[in-house]
Amino acid sequence: MKIFLLLAIFVPTHFICCPAAWADSLKQKLSIETLDDRLIVRFGESEIAHYVFQDPEVPRPYFAHVKTPRGTQATRNYPPVEGQDKTDHKTIHPGIWMAFGDLDGEDFWRNKASIQHVKFVETPQASDNTASFVEEKRYLASDGSEVCREIFHWTMYSLDDGFLMEWNATFSSQREFYFGDQEEMGLGVRVATPVAEKNGGLLRDSKGRKKAKRIWSNAARWCDYRGTIGEQTVGMSLLCHPENFRPSWMHARDYGFMAANPFGRKAMHKGEESKIIVKPGESLHLRFGVWIYETEPDVEIDIEAAYRKYIELCD
Repeated sequence: MKIFLLLAIFVPTHFICCPAAWADSLKQKLSIETLDDRLIVRFGESEIAHYVFQDPEVPRPYFAHVKTPRGTQATRNYPPVEGQDKTDHKTIHPGIWMAFGDLDGEDFWRNKASIQHVKFVETPQASDNTASFVEEKRYLASDGSEVCREIFHWTMYSLDDGFLMEWNATFSSQREFYFGDQEEMGLGVRVATPVAEKNGGLLRDSKGRKKAKRIWSNAARWCDYRGTIGEQTVGMSLLCHPENFRPSWMHARDYGFMAANPFGRKAMHKGEESKIIVKPGESLHLRFGVWIYETEPDVEIDIEAAYRKYIELCD
């Protein structure tokens, strides 16, 4: 299975209107700083994401402190702040992450097994409107044995209307392994506390469904979580690539969580138990996008247009 990484192509987009008061800020450039335990992604002088690949509290890489181009934090505080955030799933929902509740019988979602950073296959780099890296990870079972390896291609695009993360992951091993059937599988996001449905935010999907109870367990091309922070609308969208091995069921919760899960067929009440076997010499490729945006409260936001732009940019 081939992997393609798009590094530095920028295409102007017009998903929503950009007020003149902040249009100049979009001329800022993306950059990446590499530290011993993390990458810091900046937009101009502002830190807009941390990719933490070594953390004694969380045994898997993740994105935290993810912000919009205007600098508003779109993910929940990590660690969550007592009295300000709900503190559930403290080390399980750090921001944006990919993990699996059943990978060859091991639970990487609840941190009972570990995902280790091996190396950056391609040096983290940035060029004006894009930032990217390619990372190798290894999945270690609770007894320390290796289950599989992942090659993770990540690219961020600075677009006219927000940031787009391209998330491509390829899994392989010299031995057979499998992806099991659970709710907690795939690409997850924990939004900022004010954005949660319980605090007045809104979940909706590509099929026109609204609110967590209607969206949960149903397949969709995208799922969007938005709410009000200050006087602005802040949101994040999970975008599922049509070339994934099957559509993703959306695990959506009113306390500020959503995940795209193509594995949990039985868990999501959509049929018989699913078991995706990957044999030696084969690989499983997963492709997703995350769109991060902020706009005036009265501006219409076209997530379907953002989804089409994701497909256009990332194919």
